Amino acid sequence: MTGFARVERQFEFGRLSWELRTVNHRYLEISIRSPEEFRAREAAMRERLGHFVSRGKLDATLRYQPSKGGHASQLALNTDLASSLLRLQRELSDLADAGMTAQPMDILRWPGVVEEVLPDPEPLQQAAMALLDEAAAELRNSREREGAAIAGALSERLEGISRWSAEIRGWLPGIREALRARLLERIGDLQQPLDPGRLEQEVAFLAQKMDVDEELDRLDAHVEESQGVLERDEPVGRRLDFLMQEFNRESNTLGSKSVDVRTSQAAVELKVLIEQMREQVQNVE
Repeated sequence: MTGFARVERQFEFGRLSWELRTVNHRYLEISIRSPEEFRAREAAMRERLGHFVSRGKLDATLRYQPSKGGHASQLALNTDLASSLLRLQRELSDLADAGMTAQPMDILRWPGVVEEVLPDPEPLQQAAMALLDEAAAELRNSREREGAAIAGALSERLEGISRWSAEIRGWLPGIREALRARLLERIGDLQQPLDPGRLEQEVAFLAQKMDVDEELDRLDAHVEESQGVLERDEPVGRRLDFLMQEFNRESNTLGSKSVDVRTSQAAVELKVLIEQMREQVQNVE
């Protein structure tokens, strides 16, 4: 199911923004792009997004623009090391019996005397996770609005299938009677008389061959099941995928058993409705 959400906010340490996009996919596939400061939280980000989306290809992009000096690293003096160096310098001066004085810049150049103190990443990462929740909730709302529209379109087509099923049921008695009349007419053209018992057998055989009551019953059952699935407050895409296969199977059987132009046309119309539903179901989570 397609969806889009973008959330941006200014914090003391800088500006964070999340951009989420989803497109149709058979399974859940999450791709995250984030700055280096947030890489350690990517596993947690995936898990959090999985609470909001269960099916689809989701691309999540985090952008971070730090404030000037807001979250920059600081320089600090390693006083223990500097003190040791000064002590060694004094000892060396005493041994050499010379009045050597260490220059501060010489001490600062010594590896490890000046250390870079990185800021605590926890507040920054927590802010990114909280903002991700907002973006994911907005994405879910966007997908739910699209889902409601898709559910409406599917319901219309399910009603169409029910109408065609009822139409076919109404035609069946007349079709059977017309089939019997045509068979009697053809037998009347034969030069040899046909045993009445054989006639009834042929009529019964043809009636059984074109009997579609079972297929219509299953179609009605699938319609009822689909309508119930659409009302569930949970992911239903895979269930609907399966039902579309069952709908298609019954419409194919109806077409193959048809002996009347009306039922043949009805089978075509059913396949059109089912194909329209199948295309929509690909967008359903």
